[in-house]
Amino acid sequence: MDGKDTLITKKRRGPAPTGQGTLVGVRLHPPELVALDALRGSQSRPAAIRAILKEKLNV
Repeated sequence: MDGKDTLITKKRRGPAPTGQGTLVGVRLHPPELVALDALRGSQSRPAAIRAILKEKLNV
């Protein structure tokens, strides 16, 4: 041996964690989705929902 130790780590399953916030799952019906999509422009749906909440809750 040449003195080097080999460390093999297990790969983690799934995507990498993206944030520290609490996940809130919400179901929206088609009329709500149509209105959200019309409002959001180039934003993603989650980003648009966060912006609406931020505006309405004054945070």
